Amino acid sequence: MSERLRIGNLTVRLGATTVLDNLSLSVRRDELFVLLGASGSGKTTLLRTIAGFARPAAGQIVLDGQDIGGLPPHRRPVNTVFQSYALFPHMTVAANIGFGLRRMDRAAAAARVQDMLSLVRLEGLADRRPNQLSGGQQQRVALARGLAPRPSVLLLDEPLSALDRALRAETRDELVRLRRQLGTSFILVTHDQHEALTMADRIGVMRDGRMVQVGTPVEVYERPNCRFVAEFLGAANILHGIADGDGWIDLPGLGRVVAAASAPGPVLLALRPERLRLETDANEASGANRLHGTMLASVYAGETIAHTVRLADGTDIRIVQSLHNGFGTDPAPGMAVVVSWPAAAGVVLPPDSATPT
Repeated sequence: MSERLRIGNLTVRLGATTVLDNLSLSVRRDELFVLLGASGSGKTTLLRTIAGFARPAAGQIVLDGQDIGGLPPHRRPVNTVFQSYALFPHMTVAANIGFGLRRMDRAAAAARVQDMLSLVRLEGLADRRPNQLSGGQQQRVALARGLAPRPSVLLLDEPLSALDRALRAETRDELVRLRRQLGTSFILVTHDQHEALTMADRIGVMRDGRMVQVGTPVEVYERPNCRFVAEFLGAANILHGIADGDGWIDLPGLGRVVAAASAPGPVLLALRPERLRLETDANEASGANRLHGTMLASVYAGETIAHTVRLADGTDIRIVQSLHNGFGTDPAPGMAVVVSWPAAAGVVLPPDSATPT
């Protein structure tokens, strides 16, 4: 898949504050790329800079082979869909969608509006005003307006955050469908991990204006490159250890475990809660690695049960088990238990690092 957008060494400052710090990124054609990060990580500033609403102090933005860093927003083949929809309340649905087509021939613009209405499945609502639509319908109008000029890149800033849970799921599916049907590159900002994992072709995790890790949802979730990503995306139990360089890690106060090979020295071992197994009988425990502990609590969550276990060194870890793959009877608080996992489930990380060096 070829490159659509390339951002090189981008730095953006607001006064004395560096909001984007020497950030580089490549987005492919026809890709739904999700920017994930906490509030203040620079996600929205990155969108604004791509769109031309924020001026970089340094760096380059290349779109379809053209450096667009010096172009004003209206000359960039980029459109933005905002969290608030930003529809014109006095205009009809059709007029809102056609707002960015005013330079087109009238007949061509009208045909494009009809195409967009069909694309977002709002054919019968062309003459309605925004206040006559549901939240989900308003979001689809905003999407149609953003897509009508056929931009190379559509930027979406928290587009689902104003919707309730059912509408979020419906609109999420709609976004994926539209991207596949149109072949437009989408860059979507969210702080919702579930949205990122279920929608993205690739995810970029941001922190303090830097791109910490970029990869497919599976790569970023299963193989985080630092403690921040392991704990931010999903949940992770973090244990401190010392690697011997031969595939063994000594966990002080807990014992030795097998993990992926790493250079000798201090490391962190990240364990996803759903990859761990819990047993009350040490003889029944499966997996290459076993740690003994004491049950603290269990929380029922519908399809799963979350257990909290205190290990021998006082560390509390969390285990999430499917109700179809757990105990016949939940272990009671105070009961001795064994936590086990296969060697492949452990992710070895640099020691106490928030971001990779």
